[in-house]
Amino acid sequence: MQVWRWDGFFDSLLNTYLLEGAIISVGLTVASLLIGLAIGIALALMRLSGQRVMSGFAVFYCWLFRGTPLLVQLLIIYTGLPLIGLRFDVWEAALIGLSMNEGAYLSEIVRAGIQAVPRGQQEAARALGLRRPQVFRLVTWPQALRVIIPPLGNSVNGLLKTTSIASVISVDELLRRTQLLIQERFLVLELFTVAAIYYLVLTTLWDIVQRRLERHYGRGDAMDSADRR
Repeated sequence: MQVWRWDGFFDSLLNTYLLEGAIISVGLTVASLLIGLAIGIALALMRLSGQRVMSGFAVFYCWLFRGTPLLVQLLIIYTGLPLIGLRFDVWEAALIGLSMNEGAYLSEIVRAGIQAVPRGQQEAARALGLRRPQVFRLVTWPQALRVIIPPLGNSVNGLLKTTSIASVISVDELLRRTQLLIQERFLVLELFTVAAIYYLVLTTLWDIVQRRLERHYGRGDAMDSADRR
């Protein structure tokens, strides 16, 4: 019995069907990241608001979504919620599940970044007459980004690979398409290897982007250090 077929491997390496699946995975990652980041910022601000109800909700949200597996969350959204009248198609369920789960993790990253900004700078901005939204937009957030970018980049890397879990509810992304091709061509090892290569290429490309972002936002720290000298 032939275990490995090189012709099948090379034929699958540039398979259009799989390339489209990789693009879908990237799109799902970007959409989930943007929505998750919005959720994370909202939760972080609620956590730091000083209001017990809002802070308590944020703590409960993070505890719930960080303490349960994403797979279970997706299954509840896709197969459980229809029992109480809330129905979503596979794309909606995947986007909701990934975004809400990612938001719980990003909220802690955002909160740490905001808390890293010296409180004196915020108070000085308020003393100049800036309102709270202006202080956050013009003073707090730009400085918090320097702290947020590195862990945020790692989260993007993880989210890109985590989208493969959506294949369980039949989302037509890279891993799902790989499984369908395996059923058609019976190239199990070859096709899974190709899928792994695709994920490796995508995460490597993101690593390059992340390093450039870190250098860009790290310039402010370098300038501050030079000024202090």
